[in-house]
Amino acid sequence: MRDLFMLAVLPVMLYAMVQRPFIAVGMWLWTALFYPNAWVYGIAGIPRYNLLFTGVAILSYLAWRTKPKIELTGVGALVLAFFVWTLASTTMSIGNQDVSWDYWIRFSKVVALFIAIVLVIKDKLHFDFVLWCVVLSVGFYADLETLKFIASGGGHKIVGLSGHVLGDRNELALAFVMTLPLCYYLWTEYGKRSRILNLGLLGTMALLALGVIGTESRGGFVALLMLGAYLYIKSDRKILLTILIAAFCIGASFYISSDYVARMDTITAAEQDDSFMTRVVAWKLSFIMAMQHPFFGGGIKALEYFPVWSELSKEFFAYPWFYTGTGFPNTTIARAAHSIYFQVLGDQGFVGLALYLGCLATSFLKAGGVARKARKRGAPAWLPTAAVMVQLSIFAFAVGGAALSLAYFDLIFALFGLVVVLERRMLATVVPVPPTASETRIAAKPAYAARG
Repeated sequence: MRDLFMLAVLPVMLYAMVQRPFIAVGMWLWTALFYPNAWVYGIAGIPRYNLLFTGVAILSYLAWRTKPKIELTGVGALVLAFFVWTLASTTMSIGNQDVSWDYWIRFSKVVALFIAIVLVIKDKLHFDFVLWCVVLSVGFYADLETLKFIASGGGHKIVGLSGHVLGDRNELALAFVMTLPLCYYLWTEYGKRSRILNLGLLGTMALLALGVIGTESRGGFVALLMLGAYLYIKSDRKILLTILIAAFCIGASFYISSDYVARMDTITAAEQDDSFMTRVVAWKLSFIMAMQHPFFGGGIKALEYFPVWSELSKEFFAYPWFYTGTGFPNTTIARAAHSIYFQVLGDQGFVGLALYLGCLATSFLKAGGVARKARKRGAPAWLPTAAVMVQLSIFAFAVGGAALSLAYFDLIFALFGLVVVLERRMLATVVPVPPTASETRIAAKPAYAARG
C-alpha cells in the first residue's frame, strides 16, 4: 500500500518541485531526514529519492528566472571555509582513503543543501515549508515510535532506521530535541488557524519530548533538560511553562522504568560508567591525533580505522593530565569519537575545529541578533520567534552533540543556511517603524529644557 501511495504522489511532487524551487529544497531535506527508501519495498524502493530530489532542486533553481541575490554573510563564509578545509584534510587522510572520500562526498551533499537553502529560500512561505519538512520527517517518526512506546507501557525501545544517518538511538534522540523548537514555532504560526493543526503540533511536541525518554539516550536526556532550562530562563510565561513541564513529568513517570532511572543516574557518576569512560578514551585518542597532525588532522573517519587507532594507542599515556579513569583503548576494534568537538578535532585538526566552532557560535549569535533587531524594528511577531527557535535548535545540537559523532549532520547545516536567510533576506526587508508624534515630543523635551 505504501509503495502504491509513493508511486502515485511521486509525479505530483516532481511537478511541484519543478515549478517551485523552494519545494524542491524542502523535499531534499525531507528525504535526508526521513529516509523514504526504508519505508517502501518492491519497485517503489528502487529510486534513490534523495539523489532524485537533489537533482530536481538543482535543475529547478537553474531554470528559475527570478533568482534572489546571493547573500552568504559570516556564517556562509565560515561554512564554505570549513568545507574547503575538509577537502584538504581528506586528500591527506591517514585513515582508509576510500572511507574518507566516501564520507567527504556525503558531506559535500550536506554543504550543497546549505547552499541551496541560501540561494532559494527568500520569504516566510519558503522558510515555513522547510521547517514543515523537518517536522514531517523527524516529528512524524517521533509520533509513530512514541505511540508504540506508550502502547507498550514503556517497553518499546525507540531506535532509528537501519542504515540511516539517524539509525543510532542517541543521534535520533538529539534530532528529536532539535526538532522541538522548530515544531513550537510552527504551532505559534499555524495552531491558531486550525484545531487539527493545533492539537497535532501540540501532540507532536509532547511525543518528541517523550520520545527522547523512549530512546534511553543519556545525551538526548541532557540536551532535553538543557533546552528546557534555557527556554524557561528566556520565557516570559514561566507560570504556564511550569504547569506544562509538571504535567509532562507526571505523564512521563508512568512510562519510566527503574532501569531507565538507574541509567540516567550514571550521568552524575560518570567515572564509574564504563560506557562513558570508553568515550573519554576515544576523545583522548582524537586529541592525540590532532597533536600529531595539528593543521589538517587525520581526515574524516581516520580514528575509526584500526591501524590508526592502534598507532595512537601507543601514545595513550603521553598526556597524563587528560584523565580517562581506568579506561584504556580497545585492542581489537576502533571506535568513533563520540563527540562532535573531538570528532572534528581529530578529523580536521585545530584549525578545522576553530572553523567549525565559528559556524556554531556565529550562527547562534546571529540568530539571537536577528530576534533583537526584529523586535526593535517592529517586525512581524513571527520573525523574532522564528529566529529564537532556530537559535534554540542550534543550542540543543551544541549541547547534545558533545557526546555524539554527528558533526556533519544535515539538519545543523540546514539551520546554518536558515540563519543566513533570516539575517540577509527577511530582516533586511523590515522597515524600522518611525516614532509617533508623541514619542518625538517626549524625546525632544529634555533638549528644549536644556536650552531654556
